[in-house]
Parts: sequence; structure tokens; C-alpha cells
Amino acid sequence: MATLEDLGVSAFINIVGAFAFLILFAVLRIQPINDRVYFPKWYITGGRNSPRVRGRGVGKFVNLNLRTYFTFLNWMPGALRMSESEIIQHAGLDSAIYLRIYILGLKIFVPITVLALLVLIPVNVLRDSRRFREATFAVIRIGAARPKPAKSVTDGIEAG
Repeated sequence: MATLEDLGVSAFINIVGAFAFLILFAVLRIQPINDRVYFPKWYITGGRNSPRVRGRGVGKFVNLNLRTYFTFLNWMPGALRMSESEIIQHAGLDSAIYLRIYILGLKIFVPITVLALLVLIPVNVLRDSRRFREATFAVIRIGAARPKPAKSVTDGIEAG
């Protein structure tokens, strides 16, 4: 069984990994060379040009404006406040459907998780107590559920 320390180390590693991926995404998103990946609609509508055309030297590939590195998560509050029609207009129907399915999954699985934890945590905590063990084995008696003996091939055949 995992100790509390093991669970803490695992949680720490997962949280650090999640934040590392979030920061990596945010930094890569503001680089001019990745505009086609993160903003493809803007190229189709003419909102942006290729960074090879508009920039000089290293500025074609790396964002040299240091202010954007401090405000790289400013898009999140606006994205969370968008209505479904705005999401369809900005990101497309497939993104809106994906978000709808994701939210439906949250509405289904978060309550199930809470209920499961309400049952599993007390069972896990009480598992080692003597009273719990006695109560469990009082209900389940060894040998109480024996299988029926197999019928032989000759059952039901009269000799004669």
C-alpha cells in the first residue's frame, strides 16, 4: 500500500508536470514561427502574414517582446467567459462540440468520483482495524459457498 509520503511525491510530480506543459504551451504559442499552428484561421482570413515576411533575423522565429512573456496567460479568462456561439465563430464548430463533450464528461464523472471517494476512503482507513476485519469475515464464512458436486454421466440412466 502506498504511504502518504508516496502519494504526496506522486501529486507533486504530476502538478509540476502539468504546470510545465502549460507554460511550454503558452511560450510556444506566442512565438511567430508557430502562428500557423495556433492561429490558422487568421492566415485564411488575412489577419496575419507569414513571420518570414514581416520579421527580421531572429525576430522571424522568436518573440523578442519581453512584455508578452509576462502576460502569456491573459487569454485564459477571456476563453473561459466565451459563449458557445463566440467559440463557434472564433475556433469553429469542432472546438465547440469538443468542449460540450468535455463539460458533459465533467458533469458525469465528478459526482461519481466524489461518491466513490466517500466510500473508498473510509474503507481504506478502516481496512486494518480488527473490528472491520471481524465484521467482514462474519458475513463471508469460509466454505459457505461450496459448489454443487458435478453430475456424473451415468445419472438418470437405468441399468437393465
